[in-house]
Amino acid sequence: MVRSDRPLAVQFRHTVSEQLLAFFLKLLARLPLWAAQGLGRVVGFFLIHVPNKQRRNALINIRLCYPQLSEAQAIAFRNRSLREYGKTFAEIAYLWQRPVDQVLRKIVHTSGLEHLHRKDGRGLIVLSPHLGAWELAGLYLSTLGPTTTLYKPQPVGDPLVRTARARGGAELVPTDHRGVRRLLQSLRQGHYLGILPDQEPKQERGSVFAPFFGVPALTMLLVNRLARRTGARVVFLFAERLPWGRGYALHCLPAPEGIDAEDDLQAATALNRGIEQCVQRCPEQYIWAYKRFRTRPDGGRHPYRGPL
Repeated sequence: MVRSDRPLAVQFRHTVSEQLLAFFLKLLARLPLWAAQGLGRVVGFFLIHVPNKQRRNALINIRLCYPQLSEAQAIAFRNRSLREYGKTFAEIAYLWQRPVDQVLRKIVHTSGLEHLHRKDGRGLIVLSPHLGAWELAGLYLSTLGPTTTLYKPQPVGDPLVRTARARGGAELVPTDHRGVRRLLQSLRQGHYLGILPDQEPKQERGSVFAPFFGVPALTMLLVNRLARRTGARVVFLFAERLPWGRGYALHCLPAPEGIDAEDDLQAATALNRGIEQCVQRCPEQYIWAYKRFRTRPDGGRHPYRGPL
């Protein structure tokens, strides 16, 4: 009897959690953007001053990727990044819940958008790192034309995330073999394809270790495979957050040469170099708290251990 009730209890908890999350997002979405980002700064203040995993992990990553910084400089960098980290999540309600045209009006400056033009009927692979307001970059892309987005189902709040990311017209496909087949079909049909390129793959198959800010990082080969099989170009797109709630600057950069190379290491290195070029535009807005170096090439312990 206990076993049969357990799935129902889990389902009930998920339902309650999703209802509370939906209510909270609707409430938070009423705030103007400057107020939401101000609330994010408050969240960042607590992340800086209260021991937590995000604070520890961000400092570890910054030390690894910027070894030239002194300890004081690395801590100052981390603190700036945690303020931006707080803004990232505080502004999501605004980006997800407000009308699409109202959200897009917050883009007050653009650069390089000519790289988003599709040519010769070919699809275009658009990579948006976890930098600035990546939800805004994805929303903008979906309004340009038919767009297919690779999507990882969420354990809690999945319907909210799906609805928010699809409201500009994007088709969301799962991160499995069925989803990859759909990505290929979409590219061959001349569609846009959106991928977050800087997450660590679940398994080493279809990935390779390549330098990211000089540190070996397990890196996906999916982008390389798609580009080689379809001849699609690859570009990077990200939304830089402007200070004091003034809006966003949308940037598009062509991918570095070699991202479609036959050599896996060369292709993965080019992918990471492209992410680095984006991050260098607004380094504090990158999600440094993510455990990017969790899997090590020698199978050893990852660096995210120790006291908070």
